[in-house]
Amino acid sequence: MGKTGSPEDFTRLLGDVTSLLFDALPDDTVVHPGHGDSTTLGAERPQLAEWRSRGW
Repeated sequence: MGKTGSPEDFTRLLGDVTSLLFDALPDDTVVHPGHGDSTTLGAERPQLAEWRSRGW
């Protein structure tokens, strides 16, 4: 996971993040994104549709 260089890379990355994290772990799972404040999957889950529609 990490930096994306194309729309296809972004789509693949978001798919991986969705399946490996959001679909697999509970809402109270803490994540440290490497930029910004730590958060939980539950706090970020509502953003998935926006990230997908916004795209790369």
